Amino acid sequence: MSGAIFLSVALGIAAGAFVMPEALLAYLGTVIDIGLWFLLFWVGVDIGRSRDSFTKLKDYGWRVFLIPLGVAVGSVAGTVVAGLILGYNIGEAGAVGAGFGWYSLSGVLISELHSIRLGTVAFITNVVRELMAFVLIPIVAVKIGPIEAITPGGSTSMDTTLPVISRYTGPETAIIAFLNGVLLTAVVPVLVPLLLRLPF
Repeated sequence: MSGAIFLSVALGIAAGAFVMPEALLAYLGTVIDIGLWFLLFWVGVDIGRSRDSFTKLKDYGWRVFLIPLGVAVGSVAGTVVAGLILGYNIGEAGAVGAGFGWYSLSGVLISELHSIRLGTVAFITNVVRELMAFVLIPIVAVKIGPIEAITPGGSTSMDTTLPVISRYTGPETAIIAFLNGVLLTAVVPVLVPLLLRLPF
């Protein structure tokens, strides 16, 4: 699956660069949205068919919230370490990581609140995170575990990476992944400005 995802992205890049007519480019956003809705519909069907999924989710109780907390702390801490090496301060680097893969918002938000330069870094960082998630999720699911497979997607675990998570882990984990994505997405507009206000 990882190979198929990588090949699909590579073919898409090639098609966009050499084959795709300019007239069709205006409709790409709509086509992507329809494709994503279609995928998410079938993920929902899979979850709905698994009668035990919601019961098992209740068994986790409050511990289910430790997953997005861990993803948030790990994402911000990781970018802070990398940012300090590259010469950014803690607030700037942390704000980049606090995008949690939501590149469209974090890039714009940081550009408006800080600078276009840092906004571009946030955009690229979070795009790369999402692309890497598609490759890493199947590997993490097999080598480490299903719950851990949620973490690479960050906020995208509620939408774009959810079909991959569902395929490699199952409907029970897909519900947790969706919840993880919703909570992280809700935190981005609050956490990014807070981190940018840090004086260090």
